[in-house]
Amino acid sequence: MADKNERIETTITEEFRWLHRHPELSHEEFETTKRVRTALLAAHVRILDLPLATGLIAEVGEGDPVIAIRCDIDALPVEEQTNLPYRSEAFGKMHACGHDFHTAAVLGAALLLKEREGARRGRVRIVFQPAEEAPGGAKDVLKTGALDGVSAIFGIHAAPALEVGTVGIRAGAVTASVDRFQFRFCGKGTHAAHPNHGIDPIPIAAAFVQAVQTVVSRSLDPFSAGLVSVTHVEAGNTWNVLPETAFVEGTTRSLSAADRTRIRERVCAIAEGAAAAGGARLKSDWYAGPPATDNDPAWTLLASKVAEAEGLAVLPAEVALIGEDFAFYQEYIPGAFLLVGTGLSAPLHNPKFEASPTALFPTAHYLAALADAARSAPIKKTGQSK
Repeated sequence: MADKNERIETTITEEFRWLHRHPELSHEEFETTKRVRTALLAAHVRILDLPLATGLIAEVGEGDPVIAIRCDIDALPVEEQTNLPYRSEAFGKMHACGHDFHTAAVLGAALLLKEREGARRGRVRIVFQPAEEAPGGAKDVLKTGALDGVSAIFGIHAAPALEVGTVGIRAGAVTASVDRFQFRFCGKGTHAAHPNHGIDPIPIAAAFVQAVQTVVSRSLDPFSAGLVSVTHVEAGNTWNVLPETAFVEGTTRSLSAADRTRIRERVCAIAEGAAAAGGARLKSDWYAGPPATDNDPAWTLLASKVAEAEGLAVLPAEVALIGEDFAFYQEYIPGAFLLVGTGLSAPLHNPKFEASPTALFPTAHYLAALADAARSAPIKKTGQSK
């Protein structure tokens, strides 16, 4: 068994380095998918025939229940600034969010599960998901129906604030819902010397930007976590003309469905009010991203117990207002999203981010043990995807 473990550790370390050198953006993960497929087939792990352009789903075991473990495989449009010997060879692309680590670790879990296939009843579906950063790859997986009947799903994310050998686990929300808004305030252009002949959209947009800052402080419970950020403002193209339109774009974040709805209502009402008060028309677009993650208490407790049994240090996961499309799975399937310590590093999405390869095999071993424990646990309900 020691020799097999060493072989698997060597394999996934090599795969991790290859993946890091060859990052691919969302919906472009063709070589990544081919590489993972080759590694799985070499170990005689069966791959499901599904209509996915990139990414794949594999399976180990027979019968019920069915447990899923998921990783994401896409990279970011970031130019790497590390000195790693296996740094990215793709200009302007980098695994700055640790998806290469996720992929290699979950691949390791699949290889470990295959080695002891038949020792436990039930199956483990292994999801190599594309386009998490798009986001929306989780929706593509759900549309295939491959997760229908899955009883629980587990996912991981690299945590550069945690030491190797540490896992962050928490019931409830760990990441936030993410929405994007775009408002175009449509006035009437005129000469800057004659503002009375037009409708200036700039002060209207400015009034919205100022007023929307009160949404979190005045519309949410003071103990709630929420965010409204204006990130893009654009109007005009010269010094002596009042423009026809002013464009405002931004994002909202929250940890509960109720707060998410309330924030949207207030942001839209403020935009409509500002436009009406200034005599302008409003064109609006609202793009709903993933909801907040929602870790099931029972499966979260199991994840903690297995981590402790594996010799990992368990800490409360830090809650963050970042988005994670693993949450789409949790709308239909109970489970837990876990933070894995990858060594202290620059933060996620930073060009100097690094994930330590020394965390790969312990993470793979933990995920395999968690999948085994979940197959043996009392099953509460069965997931149904739409």
